[in-house]
Amino acid sequence: MGFGAAIKSVLSKYATFSGRARRSEFWWFTLFFLLIIVGIPVLNAALTATDRTGTSPLAVVHGLVVLALLIPSLAVRVRRLHDAEFSGWWILIAFIPFVGALTLFVLSVIDGTHGPNKYGSDPKDREPQNLGPLAYS
Repeated sequence: MGFGAAIKSVLSKYATFSGRARRSEFWWFTLFFLLIIVGIPVLNAALTATDRTGTSPLAVVHGLVVLALLIPSLAVRVRRLHDAEFSGWWILIAFIPFVGALTLFVLSVIDGTHGPNKYGSDPKDREPQNLGPLAYS
């Protein structure tokens, strides 16, 4: 899944906290969100470097865009956790300083469950892997 397709997919599932999300969908949207969070204030600073008259309209737009993207960013993170077969409530671990962010990062990087899991079908449409009898010992 590419950059544009990931953004379109996440925004089309704006507040959908059920189902699963591929790593590519999650990471492309995270990059997009990061570009918005960093890019607009940098652009604002460049445009208003000499004008210190008050709140710029671009700062207001930045706040509104971040608020608008907050729900889809939470939803795609929950769906990403579902893909790795973790409950969406694991998102609350982010409130533990450092350890929480590191844990969420690791859970976002690991490969999802092959085949369907309790949260839905495999977004990559893969068949479950037969790991043999040693996988369960």
